Amino acid sequence: MRDNRRVTLKIDIEDGTGVAPYEQVRAQISEQARAGVLPVGYRLPTVRGLAEELGLAANTVAKAYRALEADGVIETRGRNGTLVAAAGSAADRTAASDAQAYAERVRRLGLSEAAALAAVRDALRAAYGESG
Repeated sequence: MRDNRRVTLKIDIEDGTGVAPYEQVRAQISEQARAGVLPVGYRLPTVRGLAEELGLAANTVAKAYRALEADGVIETRGRNGTLVAAAGSAADRTAASDAQAYAERVRRLGLSEAAALAAVRDALRAAYGESG
């Protein structure tokens, strides 16, 4: 594990983007954790501390942290704080479970494998903002 003093969490909240501030916080922390910028075990600022630093309401940051925890990106350990979780463990399990549920659903709907995969590709492109 790297020394936390050499790692800096960087979050930029942009007004007027149409993206809610909590979602900007969630997305930026998630991206930094998955890219390894924030190493496993990195201690995130407290909800209040990060809220003050970003000029946001504590509830906004708390909502982002709850979403990140549900996604398996971070974990809260009481007095030990909120830490970046082991890479992908819970997120991978959730994705696999959701993929299985999707596969069963499209099979019941009578979609072909090609149609089901095309729907997933379209959804991923939309989610990640990619075209073509």
